[in-house]
Amino acid sequence: MTIAVIDYGMGNLHSVAKALEHVTHEKVIITRDSRCIKGATRLVLPGQGAIRDCMGELERLDLRGLVEDVLARQGKPLLGVCVGQQMLLEHSAESGGVTCLGTFKGEVRRFPDGMRDHNNARLKVPHMGWNLVDQRGDHPLWEGIDSHEHFYFVHSYYVEAAEEADVLGSTRYGHINAHVAIGHESTFAVQFHPEKSSRAGLKLLENFVTWSP
Repeated sequence: MTIAVIDYGMGNLHSVAKALEHVTHEKVIITRDSRCIKGATRLVLPGQGAIRDCMGELERLDLRGLVEDVLARQGKPLLGVCVGQQMLLEHSAESGGVTCLGTFKGEVRRFPDGMRDHNNARLKVPHMGWNLVDQRGDHPLWEGIDSHEHFYFVHSYYVEAAEEADVLGSTRYGHINAHVAIGHESTFAVQFHPEKSSRAGLKLLENFVTWSP
């Protein structure tokens, strides 16, 4: 039983791996070896930084086809984190426009400048810090987590999924209702950082390592 954190040179791989090791006795590896990825029980697709760089490194390292194959088979549990969520959409507006993996229909958009909160205070972009996540529907990865729990975010771009059925959690920032958790069959992806989200984040990771889609 092995959990593979896919290493394509981007993202906070080690902190994700350490958080997983904290909640499971399964072997956790950081790898870009195709045999290890194919042989793993579960996969984590992390991401941090510019999405064009992330997609470019996936292709340069010959990992894009492998990830697409895993996603297409819809059997092995896969968790996307941060830009790892955004990469699963069809298209991102970042860097002048980037074609993504297309696992989920929808777009990745930038938070507009000049947003204000209910007290008329200016909201910063990137959206950084703790924010409430409203769960939508029941999902095994939400088990034991309050339906209005705080998670930790760092992002300037957000997911707008086209299919309502794919949306499993949302966060309001200014007038934007961002789809910060999406999922379908054996894939679950979040914009927030569970490895930085204290008890709730660790519980989500614990749920992932015991999830049987």
